[in-house]
Amino acid sequence: MNSFSWKKIIPHVIAISVFLIVALVYCSPALEGKVLQQTDIVHWKGMAQDAFNYKAVHGHFPLWNTHLFSGMPNYQVTMDTKTFLPDFGSLLQLYLPKPASYFFLACLCFYILGMAYNVNVLAAVLGSLGFAYATYDPIIISVGHETKMLAIAYMPGLLAGLVLIFRKRYVLGLAVAAAFATLEIGSGHPQVTFYLLLTLGIMTVGYIITWIMQRDFKHMIIALSLALLAGLIGVGNTSQSLLTTYEYSKYTMRGGKTVDLSEDGKLTQTKTQGLDESYAFQYSLGVGETFVLAMPNAFGGGSAEHLDADSKVVAELTKQGVPEAQASQLATSLPRYWGGVSPFTAGPPYSGALICLLAVIGFVALGLGENTNSTSNITRWWILAAIALTLFIAWGSYFSSFNQILFNHLPLFNKFRAPSMALIIPQLLLPLLAVLAVDKLLYADNAKALLQQNFKKILYASGGVIILAGLVYLFNDYKGSYDTQILEGLTQQAGADLARRVLDGMIADRKAMFGAGIFHLLWIWAVIIGAFYLYLKDKIQPVVILGVFIVLNTADLLLVAKKYLNKDNYQDQSSYQAGNFAPTAADQQILQDKDPHYRVLNLSTGDPFNDAITSYYHRSVGGYHAAKLRMYQDIIENQFAKPGAGMNMGLLNMLDTRYVITRSQDQQQPMPVVQRNPDALGAAWFVKHISYVNGPIEAIKALDHLNAKDTAIMDNAFKIAGAEQPAFDSAASIKLVNYENDAIKYATSAKSSQFAVLSEVYYPEGWKAYIDGKETAYTNVNYILRGIAVPAGDHNIEFRFEPASYYTGQKLVYVANLLLWLTILGSIFVLWKQSRQAKA
Repeated sequence: MNSFSWKKIIPHVIAISVFLIVALVYCSPALEGKVLQQTDIVHWKGMAQDAFNYKAVHGHFPLWNTHLFSGMPNYQVTMDTKTFLPDFGSLLQLYLPKPASYFFLACLCFYILGMAYNVNVLAAVLGSLGFAYATYDPIIISVGHETKMLAIAYMPGLLAGLVLIFRKRYVLGLAVAAAFATLEIGSGHPQVTFYLLLTLGIMTVGYIITWIMQRDFKHMIIALSLALLAGLIGVGNTSQSLLTTYEYSKYTMRGGKTVDLSEDGKLTQTKTQGLDESYAFQYSLGVGETFVLAMPNAFGGGSAEHLDADSKVVAELTKQGVPEAQASQLATSLPRYWGGVSPFTAGPPYSGALICLLAVIGFVALGLGENTNSTSNITRWWILAAIALTLFIAWGSYFSSFNQILFNHLPLFNKFRAPSMALIIPQLLLPLLAVLAVDKLLYADNAKALLQQNFKKILYASGGVIILAGLVYLFNDYKGSYDTQILEGLTQQAGADLARRVLDGMIADRKAMFGAGIFHLLWIWAVIIGAFYLYLKDKIQPVVILGVFIVLNTADLLLVAKKYLNKDNYQDQSSYQAGNFAPTAADQQILQDKDPHYRVLNLSTGDPFNDAITSYYHRSVGGYHAAKLRMYQDIIENQFAKPGAGMNMGLLNMLDTRYVITRSQDQQQPMPVVQRNPDALGAAWFVKHISYVNGPIEAIKALDHLNAKDTAIMDNAFKIAGAEQPAFDSAASIKLVNYENDAIKYATSAKSSQFAVLSEVYYPEGWKAYIDGKETAYTNVNYILRGIAVPAGDHNIEFRFEPASYYTGQKLVYVANLLLWLTILGSIFVLWKQSRQAKA
């Protein structure tokens, strides 16, 4: 390594400045103090508000959330972790306002990857901007998938660390890999991390093959050991989150189910692992729709977009005598999107036509003049394998023969849904191939000669993409997934002939959109090939070529991105708070009740189980979360409401649902109104009888007509000592003394042994019961609640949430923090020592 000089650092400063400027210009409303209206973030703030209120009083977040689905672990919402590490994430984001921080971070992390490959600075800038502004990123930011965006942004950083290790820059690579493993896992989006790990596994296999062919076994052992150590440090630094999530996942929808409701309404007992296949394969990408990586509007964009007033539908209808104004009105109500992502898609995962074409060129270029076992050659093959695998995964139900094998046999695969999310890997690797291509063809020692000798190969390979798109254009039937519904609806309204004409017009529009995508691809291909040709003729320099590529690709991506994330997505802080969280008259009425224990069911917002805004003020029966407790989901699916029977009030009573919010009957301006439920059973009560059942089917069916005030349902599998038929004492009492998130206290008085039902969600991993200070067993009753046998006399009962996974994880975090600091300091020392030696 040469000694430090400003001349060497200035290009990097300029590159980072470019990232900063583009992010701030694109996200300029954030500089005015405006914030994004993001659906998922609004719901997150709703579900997290009680935890923030708790922290304001106690100085830390609670471990249990009382405001979501009648109660669930709060570490699935927000959690404190004590650490010796600085906030590396915020440092890398330069404490910029959101969402500029996310785009800047993604650019910076990819730039680090470019430097790990030792590519030209301008080439790295091209790839960085291409990765950060690929359309999927602004789309997910607009709806509030911020943890996903962070996980995506950190991917190239972790890849860079492994590249450094595998290229024998051991100490620096270990520090980079360990730091980014910590950030990647800590971002809290396991599905993104899972796809990245598949990619890193494929890359590692590629390098292992190279090392074996080169007989470089010593380096192989060192590299694999350091990569493993980096991963362990990352896991250790996030072990508190990982352990609690792993523990919790076994009890959630993602951990499988024991009760299955068939289409004919019949309950059967089952034993599954992971999500239901049909649910997991929602949001699969149609095979042909893969072209949206290079042609964003070929399939119409997003589900919310509609045809224009100049649609071909208008021409078809006017031929049939329909007035043009009426025809235009109908056309603009019809969907543009005709792809296969169901139930909907917010927009296309466009990676840029220029990036995609350069990536194809890159696959050819990396093999030019290389030995079979060279690192460059292996690189192109592992990248191709990773892209192919993740495309197959993204196709989901459209490639079910392959994905069912993964679903049934690949560990963790069945925990995730939305297979199309796997396209984040092509989003990462296509720019990488593009960067490696231009670096080799423009800056390698023999670049010009190499390009001259292989110009036809590059021409044919990149042109083949356009030919393939042209063949699809010619032979596609342009049928959409919603055509049947559209045809049936229009047939009923206007007759079969007119409906057929409308569909013909839609098909013509789709063909035109696909054709426009090919034309867009064609002229960008012409720019690329023209640039390389002029370079060969000494008419243009590499710096100019890359400058044109950077401007062209970034402008192209931003033009598409602005359809999905633009100034209309922002609003000022006061409007944001008032529009999302201002208490309604119904909220204010309920908040007059200062009782520490009651719950609210909000039916005024539609589906109460896709609404966490109610949780901002109230302990909600409903909620919004990607990983509900499985037994709570069973209740939602099988007991909350039954066809023809309405809501199960017995269920709501045992959940202490004191208030139900509905909509007023005012047709002009329906408002939320409160109905008080006088039969809510309160925080706890003694029952007269215990009804024993066998298995979850009997347990859940027993709730059909349960009088929870008198009877508790107990599965024999949960039977505990002392849970015999109580000698009911009408004078006995159980009272709630103190109710906090992580600690609940009751006082009981009875002349004989009793059995108490507690209106708290059963979750055995961490909740401990104590009677007069002595730990006591409790059990599951009424499918989702807790029950405890109480001896005669006066007693104090306390429940405390003390999950061992949380405290064990904290200890591991401290150990991993120390290891990460040692790697960072070791890397700094080695770089300093190398600098001193260079000066000497």
